[in-house]
Amino acid sequence: MSIQSTYEALNNFDIRNAAVNRGHFATVYFARHRITGIKVALKQVELSRMTDSKTIEDCKREVFLLQQLDHPNIIKYISHFIDNNDLYIVLELASAGDLSKMFESLHQNNKLLNEKTIWKFFCQITCGLEYMHSKRIIHRDIKPANIFINKDGSIKLGDLGLSRYFDSKTILAYSNVGTPYYMAPEIIDGQCRGYNFQSDIWSLACILYEMVVLRSPFYEIDLDLPSLQRKILTLDYEPLSTQLYSTNLHSIINQCLVLNPEQRLPINDINNIAKTMYTQFRTQITNNAPVPI
Repeated sequence: MSIQSTYEALNNFDIRNAAVNRGHFATVYFARHRITGIKVALKQVELSRMTDSKTIEDCKREVFLLQQLDHPNIIKYISHFIDNNDLYIVLELASAGDLSKMFESLHQNNKLLNEKTIWKFFCQITCGLEYMHSKRIIHRDIKPANIFINKDGSIKLGDLGLSRYFDSKTILAYSNVGTPYYMAPEIIDGQCRGYNFQSDIWSLACILYEMVVLRSPFYEIDLDLPSLQRKILTLDYEPLSTQLYSTNLHSIINQCLVLNPEQRLPINDINNIAKTMYTQFRTQITNNAPVPI
């Protein structure tokens, strides 16, 4: 029996009782592989509760997409198996939680991220997303809770449950999926005009904005969906202070939170800017030079 095959049996894992994350049909647990001692994230998908064939197909699609991806900034797929009519997906464990938990902790402690850290995290997110797009996979649910952190500071894009593969003949998708605060206007306006990879770019800009102020650009207390739609479709958000952060940070947000998808920056340009800025901030600190704010 190979080591890999031992990842395909539930009795080879010690599972913590408390769930890390729980969705409608899926629950994610911390687990330890008994043979190697490696800690993993074990996603249990309750196929036995599903009556909709499309939902079951979506689960199969998630496994297929995970198998296509191998990148240091994307949660790594390890294995999957069926046990007692439920699907289990074995995934790399990001040991320090996700961005949403980090933002919540910073907010509670009245702290903000410095710009060097923002670029450190953001350039890893853009690297992962550029790789996904190069494989013709659109994420469709980029949000802080789906961006994971390791203790060494490495960042991983995860939760591909809503992701979609675009074959060479596919130009637009039409399913209304995602998380409203991070949804692009072409998805949330309800007009079914279709969308493409550029909808991920909108979500990416929302993440960059949130790294600065610890909330979505369109967040408002007790905001209902129609009001949120109006805020997004009118670009009603508070601009960041131009005195406190670099021009490039403002530029990415301003050139990505654009109603016309085709006018948003392409992912390779964003990734190049992010890498350059992180390198610049690291060099300045190493040389004891002042960091521009």
